[in-house]
Amino acid sequence: MAELVTIARPYAEAVFRIAQENNALGVWSERLSLLSSIARDERMRSCIGNPELSAVQKSALFKSLIGQALGSGEANLIDVLAANERLSALPEIAGLFEALKATQEGVKEATIYSAFPLDEGQRKALIADLETRFKTRLTAEVVVDQSLIGGVKIVVGDQVLDTSVRGKLESLSLALKN
Repeated sequence: MAELVTIARPYAEAVFRIAQENNALGVWSERLSLLSSIARDERMRSCIGNPELSAVQKSALFKSLIGQALGSGEANLIDVLAANERLSALPEIAGLFEALKATQEGVKEATIYSAFPLDEGQRKALIADLETRFKTRLTAEVVVDQSLIGGVKIVVGDQVLDTSVRGKLESLSLALKN
C-alpha cells in the first residue's frame, strides 16, 4: 500500500497545482472522484490489468466511459496514467488530492468513536465543540465502538481526546499500578 501512495503522490501534487493555478479545486475534486469510481469498478480493473490492451486502448476505453464530463486536463491525466501503467492509482490520487485540498482550506479530518450511535443534532453539536477546541474546521466520521462502554474517543490528526469509560478505566488502572 505504501508503494501505491509513493506512485500516486507526484500525480496528485501535479493535479493539485494545476487546479490551484486555475482556481478549480472543487471542479477537479468532482472530476477525480468520478475517475476514481470508474477505476474502482471491477470490470475496469480487469481491463486496466489486461496486458493484451495497449495504453492507447485503455485510455480510449476510460475516456469513453466518462463521456461529456471529460475536459482536456482529465484527458491528459488519463493519457499520462495509461502510458505509465498507473490508471489503477486513480483512487489513491483522488484521496491524496482531497487531503491536499483539505489542508489548503484549513480543514482537518476527525474520527469520532462513540459507544452509541449519534443522531444528527448530537453530531453537529460535538463537531462544533471540537472545531472550537482544535481551532480548525473539521470533517468528521462517526464510528460506533461498543467496547468504549460509554462516551467518545476523538482522533484529529495525531491528537487523541479520549473521554470514554474504557479510556478512563485504563487511566485509573495505570495510576493504581504506579
